[in-house]
Amino acid sequence: MKYKVRLEIFEGPLDLLLYLIKKDEVDIYDIPIAKVTDQYLEYLEVMKMLDLDIAGEFIVMAATLMQIKSRMLLPPEEVPAEEMEEEDPRTELVKKLLEYKKFKEAADKLAEIEAATSQSYTRKTEERPEPAIEDESAFFEASIFDLLSAFSKILKEVPRETFHKVVKDKFTVGDKIHDILHMLVDKPKLYFGVLFRKAESKFEIVVIFLAVLELIRLKEIMIVQEEPFGEIEIIRNPSAVNPAVKISEPAKGTE
Repeated sequence: MKYKVRLEIFEGPLDLLLYLIKKDEVDIYDIPIAKVTDQYLEYLEVMKMLDLDIAGEFIVMAATLMQIKSRMLLPPEEVPAEEMEEEDPRTELVKKLLEYKKFKEAADKLAEIEAATSQSYTRKTEERPEPAIEDESAFFEASIFDLLSAFSKILKEVPRETFHKVVKDKFTVGDKIHDILHMLVDKPKLYFGVLFRKAESKFEIVVIFLAVLELIRLKEIMIVQEEPFGEIEIIRNPSAVNPAVKISEPAKGTE
């Protein structure tokens, strides 16, 4: 595929680790390193398959996890004598995660304060207020890792004959972007899985997912959930919706 997604919405490897820990309700002080490492590598494989730009730090973290995993899987009698008295090999990673978690929570708090402050300013009368999201309390924005998790699940559920079917490239990312926006004209929200029900091949599944990522990057849509790690829903970004603008045909250059 010639199309390559370059996203600013990706977070770092520590974000992914914290996501996996929270999703599996794991004790951060006693991380099941073998399980978390396998899950981390699975996410990395999905990113590579999608030809996403993966920062080198993701690869470095993968190597670190595998090193810790290999040390912890060694039988006691095979551990070098000089390492017998060393601390738990996970200790340094746990310290980094706890420090990053504190930093992230502080940053989120500051963002909340900034958002609350900005809403207290008086708007000029000639400015048109942004469209309101219906019942904002009913959902919260999902993370990119929630999206990758849902996509990975869809790939695993695709029938083998569909996954391996070879078809001529009949569509582009631009085509799928156009289709998704048209679907959102008729419905206020779409369940993520619905987008892939009629997909005829692995290629089409990947193209649809890349279209979703591109729409997120362009701030045309939002991915939301009603509960943590729940089913993902896609809605139009209210600030991007302009009733006076018609949905145009797919732009050239999106292949």
